[in-house]
Amino acid sequence: MARRRREPGTGTGPSPEERLERMSALQLIDLISEHLAIQEKPPTRYVRHLRNRVEELEDIRDQAEGALSELNDAVEKLRAPALRLGTLLHRIGNERALVCVGGGEYVCNVDPLLPDAVLEGGMRVLLNEAYAVTDSFGLDKSGPVVRLTEVLPDGRIRVGQDAGITDTVVVRADALRKEALKPGMDLRLDANQRVAVEIVAPARRFDRSLSTVEPIPWSDIGGQDAAVQAIRDSIEMPILHANLFKRFEHPVPKGFLLYGPPGCGKTLLGKATAHNLRRQIQTETGEDRPEFFISVKGPEILNMWVGESERQVRELFSQCRDKAEEGYLVFLFIDEAESVLGTRHGGRVGNAIISTLVPMFCAEMDGMEALRNVVVILASNRADLIDPAILRPGRIDRKIRVRRPNREAGREIYGIYLNERLPLAEDRRKLIDAVTEAHFAETEENRFLEIAYRSGRREFLHRGDLASGAIIAAIVERAKELAIKRSVLSGAESGITREDLLTAFEREYRENELFPPTDITEDWLKLTDFDPQNVVRLTPYRLRHDAERRGSI
Repeated sequence: MARRRREPGTGTGPSPEERLERMSALQLIDLISEHLAIQEKPPTRYVRHLRNRVEELEDIRDQAEGALSELNDAVEKLRAPALRLGTLLHRIGNERALVCVGGGEYVCNVDPLLPDAVLEGGMRVLLNEAYAVTDSFGLDKSGPVVRLTEVLPDGRIRVGQDAGITDTVVVRADALRKEALKPGMDLRLDANQRVAVEIVAPARRFDRSLSTVEPIPWSDIGGQDAAVQAIRDSIEMPILHANLFKRFEHPVPKGFLLYGPPGCGKTLLGKATAHNLRRQIQTETGEDRPEFFISVKGPEILNMWVGESERQVRELFSQCRDKAEEGYLVFLFIDEAESVLGTRHGGRVGNAIISTLVPMFCAEMDGMEALRNVVVILASNRADLIDPAILRPGRIDRKIRVRRPNREAGREIYGIYLNERLPLAEDRRKLIDAVTEAHFAETEENRFLEIAYRSGRREFLHRGDLASGAIIAAIVERAKELAIKRSVLSGAESGITREDLLTAFEREYRENELFPPTDITEDWLKLTDFDPQNVVRLTPYRLRHDAERRGSI
């Protein structure tokens, strides 16, 4: 008797469905083939499992093909050459453009779908492998900055650099076609250095103009009548009486030097010149010309980088000329001029900054018209250190000495600072006379310096001999502090007394940092008007007196 075939899954163990799930597609096909071989119809669940298994395999295959396609695309992109960026020089008709790429020029086709508005001269454009323009990226954001030296008749521009690199002729970007370009402007070029694409502000410009010059009338400057009159003769007369100067063929000075000890009002005189000239012109002619005052400290111009100091000098005069063309009364005031315009053999060791700055300053002065444009004012307490080429006639024509105040001038200066508006404890004139007498008295207490001459003669300088407007102003300010402090402690306003002024006077000379802290003769000679050739020794009197007293103890 034939045995009946057992179906999978009968008996103990996994269920039939679990066994079918564990079979592969080939096992399912073999199982179905066995049933067909004995001419039996395979169970439906076999066929269903086989179909599901084939469907899963097809899904896996489709996913694998998709992942493989993405991987192939990524590999192709990585292996493809990079697209190029170039600078559009100009369009050639509607279908072509001249493009600069890596220093070379190419006539490229233009994608007709690109609008004309995005393809302007100077813009960055994208080139495909066939060197066709396919996209625009606007103006470049970086590039070298150069100085405009000349605008050529055909619209091209000549540019250069302060470092001495050869000048280059470039074209303008479309964005600069309508700009009024002037020599001296800073321009930025594209990366290929073929197109000027942007006007940039100077890296450092001496915009130290005073929007409103302090109203300092000549009457507010005490003790300098001779200097004030010399300035008025040098500045006001050539402008107010230009016809007479022309009639007499008298050259108009270009500038003047204020020299003298520190703290005697050189800077104050320079600022007062701007205000009073404007007021005088307005009074005489009815024309109101605004003033433009530039104040520069000499050491501010010095720079360690080659060519930078010279560039700043050019910037100063360029700014002055621009303002003069706009109708301003321009004043260029250079304080501590000896530090930047010193003798050319006196520069810093291993550095030739001054040797190049002096010729640059001379060239700018020679290229400038007389005081019709710019008033150049130099201030120095060591005029002997300024290069003679600067001080020769035709450049700095007038040398005006600013002297230390004597007794009468000191009284005048005290009167300016102890004005009627201040709360005073006694009559104003008596206070002024008292502090002036104490300041300029030639007494033992006021002895300040002992001078030994080469001839063997000795003499003493007193405190009044080293007085200055700055010291007098500081004495009055100290007296104000004493009066304010006393008013705060007492709870009632107390005016400035004679004792306040005398106490402030003693403290100022005892603590003043204007005077050298040592007895080195060379340091003290800078504050006096003595000829160094005639002086052997110059010693602070108090220091010597104290040293002798300590030695006797």
